[in-house]
Amino acid sequence: MAEIQATGPMESHFVRGEHTLRVPMSLFRENRERLVARLRANPNVPNKGAFVVLQGGSEIPFNDTDICWPFRQESYFQWCFAVEEPNCFGCLDVTSGVSILFFPRLPQEYAVWEGYIHSTDDFRKRYAVDEVYYTDEIAEVLAKRGATLLLTLQGLNTDSGLIAREAIFEKIEQFNVNNVLLHPEIAECRVIKSPREIEVLRYVVEISSEAHKAVMRAVRPGFAEFQAEAVFQHYAYAVGGCRHVSYTCICGSGHNSSILHYGHAGAPNNRVLKDGDICLFDMGGNYCGYAADITCSFPANGKFTKDQKMIYDAVLEARTAVLNAAKPGVSWSDMHILANKVLLSNLVKGGLLVGDIDEMMSAGLGEIFQPHGLGHFLGLDVHDVGGYLPGHPERPSQPGLRKLRTARTLRAGMVLTIEPGCYFIDCKLDEALANKDQAKFIMQEELQRFRGWGGVRIEDDVLITDTGVENMTKVPRTTEEIEAWMAGGRDSKLPQECRVSDN
Repeated sequence: MAEIQATGPMESHFVRGEHTLRVPMSLFRENRERLVARLRANPNVPNKGAFVVLQGGSEIPFNDTDICWPFRQESYFQWCFAVEEPNCFGCLDVTSGVSILFFPRLPQEYAVWEGYIHSTDDFRKRYAVDEVYYTDEIAEVLAKRGATLLLTLQGLNTDSGLIAREAIFEKIEQFNVNNVLLHPEIAECRVIKSPREIEVLRYVVEISSEAHKAVMRAVRPGFAEFQAEAVFQHYAYAVGGCRHVSYTCICGSGHNSSILHYGHAGAPNNRVLKDGDICLFDMGGNYCGYAADITCSFPANGKFTKDQKMIYDAVLEARTAVLNAAKPGVSWSDMHILANKVLLSNLVKGGLLVGDIDEMMSAGLGEIFQPHGLGHFLGLDVHDVGGYLPGHPERPSQPGLRKLRTARTLRAGMVLTIEPGCYFIDCKLDEALANKDQAKFIMQEELQRFRGWGGVRIEDDVLITDTGVENMTKVPRTTEEIEAWMAGGRDSKLPQECRVSDN
């Protein structure tokens, strides 16, 4: 359990040392209040007797051992309660707004192996809720409070295709259960961030920005991709208190920088950087459950080649065009189209393509060089919920747009990534060259020198404001800024302890 530090007689915080952000538990009380207000406004929710019931995350054993993976709380449960312990339940009385937590009843031996056994009153104060009981009392407590309808969570995550975890507890069959009403309401709450949520996101993005800058200063030819990953994780945890990263770090160099989700178990960031490589490092810390997601692209030796600069500047111009155009009322699909048009226009200027940009877009050429969507919602999940909820635009079917994680109209309070990219992926290039409607735009001889070259992605975490965009990411972005920043880490040779054989 995080240390309890009060700013007043009833306030407690999530904090990881005096040098890190203090996140007040009232943030999550406000989240609960927002959810209750939405449910009260829903005509399908009864005026009395309706209770939200959420089940928290469980510890997951490593295979068949008695060792568990590091625990991370289920995201909807985190949004409501910020409970750090596993195997808990939480309830909200929609009529009164009363919040109730249920914790496992622990055996006395827990004190020997895991530490102090906290009382229900300890937990009530720690998590700023109204009442706390044990999980073997859920049915009894709800019955005494007059529960007639339980609103449980079941809904599709349109990014993963998986279903949110629905609460199940002993004797739940005694109650009427509705698992349809809650999901769209609580997911929509998560789409628009509160001012206090935005403060946490600013913090984790700032820490992740500084960690990326530490990586840029550290790398050079002879450095391994996984060593760059280690530099990021060390900074994010030691300086920022981020015990977790929000996703598997992507540390691609050379050709690996064209692999969109490189870094997985079959390709574990294990290549050694070579002179002349372009690096694409996509990493984000996680603090109090909230995620950052930043990508920096730069040359391993600190100096861009002519080709690297041309591709990088094309992507940067696409990113900047979206930063300047995004605001409330603008379609995210239109932002994706804008980014693709700017990218293709620059590839024409660079001699890789020839022809009319609108015709290229109609032929689907944008998806050849950027086979992913422009960006996604960001919050408690790196690909945050709410992309395709009922009542909002459905997933488009056109090339490029079909990969968008949301097609919604922007609103103030949304937090998204803007991450255009340009990649030279053999299978995608072969696909285009075999398609006469796309091949006619491609200067094949010019393109040939980019085979195996890799790719560039620039990813910023942004807040949609009332008038436009706040870019929360603070890293060097122009080629001149990157070269100047990296020059500060070029004074010494690669330390002996960092030298890795690439055999």
